[in-house]
Amino acid sequence: MSPESLQQENLSSPTMFLLLGFSGAYRAQVTLCLCFSLVYLVTLLGNLSIVTLVWLDAHLHSPMYFFLGHLSFLDICYSSVTLPKILGDSFSPQRTISFVGCITQIYFFLCFGGSECILLAAMAYDRYLAICHPLHYLAVMSKKTCHCLVAISWLSSSLSSLIQAFLTARLPFCGSNMIDHLFCETPFLLKASCSPNAPLNKAALYVSAGTIAMGSFLLTLVSYVHIIKAVLQKGTRTQRAFATCTSHLAVVSLFFGAGAIAYLVPQSSSSKEMDDILALLYAIVTPLLNPIIYSLRNSEVKGAIRKALRR
Repeated sequence: MSPESLQQENLSSPTMFLLLGFSGAYRAQVTLCLCFSLVYLVTLLGNLSIVTLVWLDAHLHSPMYFFLGHLSFLDICYSSVTLPKILGDSFSPQRTISFVGCITQIYFFLCFGGSECILLAAMAYDRYLAICHPLHYLAVMSKKTCHCLVAISWLSSSLSSLIQAFLTARLPFCGSNMIDHLFCETPFLLKASCSPNAPLNKAALYVSAGTIAMGSFLLTLVSYVHIIKAVLQKGTRTQRAFATCTSHLAVVSLFFGAGAIAYLVPQSSSSKEMDDILALLYAIVTPLLNPIIYSLRNSEVKGAIRKALRR
């Protein structure tokens, strides 16, 4: 059944969406599928390795690596929301997803993404305490505090994504079931909706998402302003401590930078191909690169990897 006939079949019902995804010949689809399979495999292996190292190596039982282990777990969940579906659609002539499946994908994508935003802010706060207030670090950043920060990241992002998924589910689609994207994402469902209140719905959705994203980014930014000020004032010892921030700073720049470009650049000014590339960047490439960045730029992680390989 062709996409056009599938669309005609579902004109009276919004129970099924058609994901246009990448267009191209069968050979191109096979190539993309192989690439995505390799990316997903490396993402899973890399992040599982980080989680295992943090769990098994006693030298990594500190707040910084506690957060890193949770970040890697989040990256596994984050990429698993979209990549398996994209892989399945690579060979399917009908790239369909049910309405319930689409809203569920939106919920988990926003939930894991929001949790990662808050967790990155918590990691920045951890580095701020370690560098600017080293004498109080262990007292403030206790095991209880670490668990509370992780719980806050999960609970707040779950609530925010639940609100956004609920608002998206209430949008009228008037039989239009084509989503010009690789996976279900709120801006593209707003584009397909025929709601007369689309600007109001869009504002509500962006405020809900922006509260977590911008709040986390500002907390991270404030932490690094204080860290850089301390590095400039206190000299060599603090500069050596700042080396522990470089991996986190690289991950923060990649995650928030890609998300800002994807969500803040007007869609009317970008092509479909650019939208797809940006989606791949923040949804797929970032979880792939995070364990690589921490492995290459962190001496303690590299030491733990060498010890594990010797065993």
